[in-house]
Amino acid sequence: MLHEKKSIQDNIDDDVYASVDLSVSLPKYKFPGEEQDPRRAYSVVHDELMLDGNSRQNLATFCQTWAEPEVHKLMDECMDKNMIDKDEYPQTAEIEARCVHMLADLWNSPAAVNTMGCSTIGSSEAAMLSGMAMKWRWREKRRAAGKSVDKPNMICGPVQVCWHKFARYWDIELREIPMEQDRLIMTPEEVLKRCDENTIGVVPTLGVTFTCQYEPVKAVADALDVLEQETGLDIPMHVDGASGGFLAPFCSPNLVWDFRIPRVKSINSSGHKFGLAPLGVGWVIWREKEDLPEDLVFHVNYLGGDMLDFALNFSRPGGSIVSQYYNFLRLGRDGYRKIHTACYETAEFIANEIEKLGPFEIIYNGQMDAGIPALCWKLIDGTESDFNLYDFADRLSTRGWQIPAYSMPANRQDLVIQRILVRHGVSRDLGGLLVEDMKRSLEYFRLHPGNTQMTATEATGFHH
Repeated sequence: MLHEKKSIQDNIDDDVYASVDLSVSLPKYKFPGEEQDPRRAYSVVHDELMLDGNSRQNLATFCQTWAEPEVHKLMDECMDKNMIDKDEYPQTAEIEARCVHMLADLWNSPAAVNTMGCSTIGSSEAAMLSGMAMKWRWREKRRAAGKSVDKPNMICGPVQVCWHKFARYWDIELREIPMEQDRLIMTPEEVLKRCDENTIGVVPTLGVTFTCQYEPVKAVADALDVLEQETGLDIPMHVDGASGGFLAPFCSPNLVWDFRIPRVKSINSSGHKFGLAPLGVGWVIWREKEDLPEDLVFHVNYLGGDMLDFALNFSRPGGSIVSQYYNFLRLGRDGYRKIHTACYETAEFIANEIEKLGPFEIIYNGQMDAGIPALCWKLIDGTESDFNLYDFADRLSTRGWQIPAYSMPANRQDLVIQRILVRHGVSRDLGGLLVEDMKRSLEYFRLHPGNTQMTATEATGFHH
């Protein structure tokens, strides 16, 4: 009988939610005084995380939300590997170096053996490193000519906030080309209007954040070649390939945007976007060793060895880098091409279905040579409607879909669009379910006319 009672008590103890500890709230903003059983602490944290959105339904993010079981295993095995400890983890450092050379090869570097590059926490850090190299090269050239280095500027199209941060942090005038009417990306003509002797570089984006389109890298480079012939101004280029850097080589190999263009001195990309690696890893590759100023490279005496360091971060985990290498070996060019082609086809399928719904005009439909596997749309001009895109995004969220509605930057703040990223894991079936929920949302607005339309401020949760 006593043994039976003990078994019942054991069963109660095994049920973590029967614990008295979980019948009261734990402190959230003050450091707790007592320790907790690990299962109970885990349950508290685990339950709070359920209130987050479902990442697979987050069609706003560029980042990967699905990974193979082998990737999960490698992430576990590398949890304690610090990428900065290259003497302690020499094979992880070797894997990082291999990835750099593989990317130099993928992006057609003329000096794959002599190339320089590194991993970063993400593409934002990679962009800032490349921006610093542009400023340093420009400054060296100006000083050698006995000229002022007081007013550097950089030219770009509509860019993600990391470039605004770079310009502010490193005291650069950002000459961002504003959108005008139907022109939503950089053009060669607009670039040339802004070039002068203080321009440290031109930065086209291969997959603009707002509309997901590729900017015309080759056309801009050709225009800068003509400018140099006419004026002597030799302005380098950096390509922000945060998304397109892992797409164009596989799906649009004839698109010339990379180191095949001599004026392109560096490229950054996000491994955790269409590189298919888990968060967070980015990459920056310089065309040749000479394109990374020596003054930016630190020789660190760390744990008994001389280590080259030219990243902004120091300690960081190695799992994402190892997983990136796994994907390179596992997929190869053919595997990446198959995965991304399926994403493009799904994007075009969703775009076609949305266009059939009636009130929407597709701005970009996921065309393979024009941008990344994504789509964006607006309400058709001149149509009267009881809802706007902020309302539509809010309604879709009731089924878990996270599809942002947002206004364009200058000078098209009047244009509000919605955008979907089709990543690995967004299947045709999932796209079909989304379209059916869109139909239900439109029917809801038809049956409930006259509701007050949301503003961008009210829709902050969907304003990306």
